[in-house]
Amino acid sequence: MTAMSVPQATSPDGQKPSIGQTTDNLLLDGRVHLRQPLNGYRVAIDPVFLAAATPARDGQTVLDLGCGAGAAALCLLARVPGCHVTGWELQPELAELARENSARNDVRERFAATCRNGLERVSANHGRFDLVMTNPPYLADGQATPSPTAGKSLANQESEGSLQDWLCAALHYLRPGGHLSVIHRADRLHELLAALHLRAGDIAVFPLWPRQGQAARRVLLRARKDSGAPTRLLPGLELHGAGQHFTPEADAILRKAQSLCLD
Repeated sequence: MTAMSVPQATSPDGQKPSIGQTTDNLLLDGRVHLRQPLNGYRVAIDPVFLAAATPARDGQTVLDLGCGAGAAALCLLARVPGCHVTGWELQPELAELARENSARNDVRERFAATCRNGLERVSANHGRFDLVMTNPPYLADGQATPSPTAGKSLANQESEGSLQDWLCAALHYLRPGGHLSVIHRADRLHELLAALHLRAGDIAVFPLWPRQGQAARRVLLRARKDSGAPTRLLPGLELHGAGQHFTPEADAILRKAQSLCLD
């Protein structure tokens, strides 16, 4: 484990997030090497599913809005090595980790991470990307007590903007007809759909069920900018079978880098 020392952002409560020690972890059964903070925001399965649901092809450009340490971008490149990913991350230390992880996985020419507030829409990048994928903070501002770890609080709780701000920014950077992929809490699906109303269509909603008979906690959502096609609710996927074992369908995504078709 190593200590990081780079310029620091400031959280809403004035604390300076510190990455501190990091750990080395593997995703996709060892295809992706990820260094991430020991404390603070830690990668789970969400970015892996987000990457699997992003329908990129070789030669296309992808924006990872709020890329963190680069987990989703690296998982996407493991499956689609010919695409090009730009990562924007608000926290300088996480952006530095994303650049380090890009080098560790030998994809520096295809994954460039920058410290940037992607919610500040810049005209120079308007309509630039073929696809945008994002994993916005799950908690609305004021909905819960912020984590005492400033970096984790910035990753988990809205501070720079609302969920609608995130989706509007994503669509701003997306070319006409391009695809947006999002993973978020199932209980905020109504907010996701409201933010996309009249801005995108051909919306596919894909629930992730913890196991059979249990309510979904996460949803994957894919939309096409400027489309008028109707919204579709798909069957979704059960994550766990007996005990804590992943189902074969979930395991194929989490370990074998299989894509997730939302068509």
